[in-house]
Order: sequence, then structure tokens, then C-alpha cells
Amino acid sequence: MDQEAIPKPKHEKHNQTQTSSNETSLLSGLPNHLAQLCLAKINPSILFSVCHSWRRLIYSPSFTPFFSLYALLSPPPDHSPNSPIQFSSLDPISNTWTSLPSPPSDPPLHLLHRHPAFLSRKLPIQTLSVSGCLVLVAATTPQFTPALPRPLVFQPLSKQWSFGPPLPKPRRFCAAGTVGGKVYVASGMGTTYRGDVARSMEEWDMKGKEVSASWVKKAGLKDGRFSREAVEAIGYRGKLWMVNVKGNAIKEGAVYDVETDTWQDMPQGMLGGWNGPTATSINDDDDHHDHDAMYVVDESKGVLSKYVDENDCWEVVMDSVVLKEAEQVCAGRGRVCVVCANGNRIVVVDVVAPLPRIWVVEPPPMLEVVAVHILPRMCRLD
Repeated sequence: MDQEAIPKPKHEKHNQTQTSSNETSLLSGLPNHLAQLCLAKINPSILFSVCHSWRRLIYSPSFTPFFSLYALLSPPPDHSPNSPIQFSSLDPISNTWTSLPSPPSDPPLHLLHRHPAFLSRKLPIQTLSVSGCLVLVAATTPQFTPALPRPLVFQPLSKQWSFGPPLPKPRRFCAAGTVGGKVYVASGMGTTYRGDVARSMEEWDMKGKEVSASWVKKAGLKDGRFSREAVEAIGYRGKLWMVNVKGNAIKEGAVYDVETDTWQDMPQGMLGGWNGPTATSINDDDDHHDHDAMYVVDESKGVLSKYVDENDCWEVVMDSVVLKEAEQVCAGRGRVCVVCANGNRIVVVDVVAPLPRIWVVEPPPMLEVVAVHILPRMCRLD
């Protein structure tokens, strides 16, 4: 069936049971609002392949959004260091990359991922997925100052960028995470190291209709050892879990309890197996069996593991050579997506299949992946 197979209505008087003359009927004999209720029960990938009117429907603001992969992208090292960071979304139905609208230019966004003096080292650009939004939290400018005095937020459903409240102390190389729709920034440094910043913790509430207009100071860390490099603060079962060093190096762990505003020690089993990038999968429905699960990818061995809270141990999900050199990971909707090979590939693992499936997604041409997130698809107004 193609677009021509769905007849357009004739010019007739409009009533509650007829489709207006400037619309295309979604299902013959039904008004569009009822037809949409019927079509909402069908997989969007099926609707996409039938006709143009159904294809437009699944991207419309009124249709329940499916989820897409969002990527923060950087030009390769041989390009100018002043080349801008880019943002794109991979539509899983059409399998095409689409650029996000440009971020606000006032003030201009200067995010440094590689410096020409030491191209071998990547500078962190810290991003989070919070309440269905992409949030840029911290980064570095070419002058080695904090690039984000306040968070930058992208809302996929409206395709709009906005700013969060100014940080009391803008920072970089910090621990950033989210629990329950709240953003947390801990430790880190500004232009130079300061002990009070390295021990501090701030909270910004994004949940609900009334987004908080300011940051709230929370209990600080006991020392500044978490300001050594940018780390993920992983939200899991009402707490933030973080380590102060990436990879397989000896590290320290810390746990922040959101409800009691206190810091605790990390269980030894979790700390011992935290040997690569880590993420949690928290879904808002019951369609998947990985609700509130924590995953880690051993960057040297290419092993994906899942944390078993009851036994304080990591259980192997699968291992594959393509998972080696893992740099960043996100999880959700039954998938674990891993940035590997110096940002040259995204490895996707279906962790809810009886036997985990794996496939590779190529980034847009001439770009390297910095980070990925799973968020609702963008709307299309055409």
C-alpha cells in the first residue's frame, strides 16, 4: 500500500465523524483521532513501511514516541581543533542519521575534545539523559576553563534547546549523574584546582512540570580525590555510584544516598568488577526485563557484565572482540549501546533476547562518537 492507496476526502461539511478536507484519512471510514488509537497498537516500523500518511503520523507530536539513539560527535584528529562538536540522532526505523538543531549561539558554545598540543588525549564532554532530555553538564574550552556555566538541555519532542540554572561553581573533570529526574554534579575543578569545589556536591531538580530554577548544595565528599578525571555517577536504586579512576586501575568508590543526603562506601564486589564504562538501564514501562539494571564493559577484555545486587558480584552477559576499547556506554529499552574503537563504532547488544544479540552501528561519515544516549525520537512537523 502506498500513499495513493489511501484516498483523500472530498470537500464536505466537517462534522465529528468526518475528516477535514485538508487532511489525509488514516483509515478509511474512521475519523483520524479514532484511527490513530488503532494504529498506536502497531509497531512503528510496520507503519513506516506502509504509506506516507502513516509515516508522518509516527513522527507527529500526538503519536507516542519510539526511542532513538542520540550521539555527540567530534571531527577526527586530522581536522581543525576548532571544528565544532555535532549532535545527531539515529532513527532505528529508517536507519538514518539526522542532525539536531544547532544549540544556542548566545553565548557561543566552545567544547574542546582534543587540543592540538596533545591530540592523543581526549578531553571529556559530560552528558546525561534526564527525564527524556539530553543534558550537557560539563566540558572544557580551548582556554582550559569550564565551558558550561549552566547546563544546556535539548528536548527531543519539541526539538528545542534551553539553558538550566547557572552552576554556583562551574566546573570540568567532575562526577555527573542523575537519579529520579535530578541532576547531580560532584567534585571536579574550575580553571584551577580548589579544595572546596573538589569536595562539593550540587543538585538540580528537572522532574515534574516546575523545573527548579536553582542548584541546591548537598553533602560534600570527604576529600577531593574524585577531581582527577571526569567520571560517571551512575544512578541505581536511589543512589549514585561512582569511582574516581576509569579502566582497570586501582580505584576508590563512593556511594551517595539521595534520600538521606549521605555518603557511603561502595561494596567490594561492585568496586572490584568496575573495570570499564558503566551505565544503568531504567525503563518507564514493563516491556523489558532489564529494569533498573547496571552494566559494565571491561574495556580490555570486551566483556559485558551485569551487576547482581543480592550477591555483590558481576554476572557475564556476553563477550566479544568488538566490545574491546569501550569508552562510553548507555542502556535502556532492552539495549546496551557501547562506544568503541576510539569512537569509530557503536556496538549495540540486545540484552533481553534469550541469547544476547550484537550488531555494529557506524557513525556518520568523517565523525567520531564521543557519547551516546537513548531518548525519544524527534518530532517532524512536515
